[in-house]
Amino acid sequence: MNFLSIQSHVVYGHVGNCAAVFPLQRLGHEVWPIHTVQFSNHPGYGDFTGQVFDAGLIRACMAGLERRGVLASCDGLLSGYVGSAAAGEAVLKAATSLRAANPDALYCCDPVLGDTGKGLYVLPEVAQFMRDAAVSSADVLTPNQFEVEYLVGFGLHTMDDLHHALRLLHARGPRIILVTSLLLEDVPGDSLDLAVSDGRSLWRLRTPRLPLTVNGAGDCIAALFFAHYRVTGSPAQALGLAASSVHGLLVRTLVAGQRELALVEAQEEFVRPSRMFAAKIV
Repeated sequence: MNFLSIQSHVVYGHVGNCAAVFPLQRLGHEVWPIHTVQFSNHPGYGDFTGQVFDAGLIRACMAGLERRGVLASCDGLLSGYVGSAAAGEAVLKAATSLRAANPDALYCCDPVLGDTGKGLYVLPEVAQFMRDAAVSSADVLTPNQFEVEYLVGFGLHTMDDLHHALRLLHARGPRIILVTSLLLEDVPGDSLDLAVSDGRSLWRLRTPRLPLTVNGAGDCIAALFFAHYRVTGSPAQALGLAASSVHGLLVRTLVAGQRELALVEAQEEFVRPSRMFAAKIV
């Protein structure tokens, strides 16, 4: 399949497009990346250099793709971090152009906003854009728990809270919602949950919680889930495959003792995960 991926890029490390493009390529997909920023490294290091690109770059790249006549062969658009609301609007315009060229194409929005314990790490205008515009434009939405809580305006503590939040988000437009880094009250301290909903059914998957902190795992799992969903058409199967691959990636990263994802070293995990996890309907 062919995927457009519009998100951040770093010179060193694996976040944004640097966490999404190679895993998809390793699965045999073509990926057309457009970068929203280019930084020396991810901001988690405390400092970085580089540039936030304006909306004009996204529009210009999309115009060039339209002139090539290739959008009709694109199966989906994945978006992640954007540096401004204007850049976000350019991403939505890209989704509109893609759907016009290929009505079967899907738009997957990873609403990068922040994380539990860290809060928002985007500009207020970007957070507002994600909440008020991006959610309703997406076919597939892949927030973490913190981002779900921001988008719906209340905390997630129980499965009832999760069901309620997902109903509210589905009502805004997305047909498929993947929730990552899910730590509800019933999740053991040594575990981490993910959940996926198609608006009718909800599946939950539990993996061991590993003693490491890295950036980019969310970007990687969003890309893998979207690709597997486009291929299989099954939210549960896509969740199982994506979660298994990312767990294997994190295990290899832990063993390597490094701060950045061992993306290249663990590349076989994207094709043949060493341990498989299955999503269960709840």
